[in-house]
Amino acid sequence: MKSYTFSEARQNFAAILEQARRDGAVRIQRRDGQSFVLTPETQNASPLDIPGVQLARPMSRQEILESIQEGRRSYE
Repeated sequence: MKSYTFSEARQNFAAILEQARRDGAVRIQRRDGQSFVLTPETQNASPLDIPGVQLARPMSRQEILESIQEGRRSYE
């Protein structure tokens, strides 16, 4: 884990945040001896949570079935 002084962290805050994101944590030390560990917060969202698609017009049942069949043919 990389360590920084408080002054270094204050001057390069964006770079420190990026370092914490890449490495998992960074330590920031104050002059009085106190140290703090900065860690990125884990995301609680599901990786399957994606926005839907807005179609210009509704698709018919037949169009949906044809689209599925076309997708299946590409894997054969």
